[in-house]
Amino acid sequence: MQKQHGFFIVALMEPFQKQGLIQKYRRRLGMENTISNINGKIWLFINVLVEWELLIDTEQHITIKIFHQDIGKYIMMTFVYAKCSSMERLELWDNLYYLASDMELPWMVGGDFNVILSEEEKIGGQPVYPPEYEDFAFCVNSCGLFDTGYKGSLFTWWNGRSNSECIFKRLDRIFVNQ
Repeated sequence: MQKQHGFFIVALMEPFQKQGLIQKYRRRLGMENTISNINGKIWLFINVLVEWELLIDTEQHITIKIFHQDIGKYIMMTFVYAKCSSMERLELWDNLYYLASDMELPWMVGGDFNVILSEEEKIGGQPVYPPEYEDFAFCVNSCGLFDTGYKGSLFTWWNGRSNSECIFKRLDRIFVNQ
C-alpha cells in the first residue's frame, strides 16, 4: 500500500449554489468531509487524510484546526468571505484580533476580503477611501500576518464592464503568521 502525503482542503467562497447541493459537490470532488459557514457563503471540502476540528463559524469566516500528519503539527486555517460594507467588516477584524491574541500555532488566513490594502490595488471607479483600507492594514499588522504574495495579475476582481466604467481590484489574498 502506498502512503499518501500532504493534505487537501478545497475552499469555495460565494459558491452561488443552493446549500443543499454541497454533498453533491463533495462526492464529485471525491472528498470525505464538507462544511459550510452559517450563511452558506464559504464551503470547505476536506479529504480523509486530514484530522480537523471546527473552531469558529461566522457569516464572514470559518476557522478550523487541522493536524498535518507529515510534520506532526497542528495548523490553524481561517477562510474568509468578508462583507462588502466597511462597517460590517469591523466584526471580521475584531474576530481576527481575537484569534491572533493568543495564536501559538502556524496560521493561514485567506479568502475574499472585499477590500484593498493600498491605493495601488485598484484601478478605475470612485477614488479610494483611505480609512477603509487603513482598517484592513491595521488588522493585518496587528495580527502579525504577512501576505504570501501572488503570481500573475495584481488584480483578482473585475466589475465586468469596459472602458471608462471598468474597475479592477485585488480583493483575494492569503496571509500567514511568523
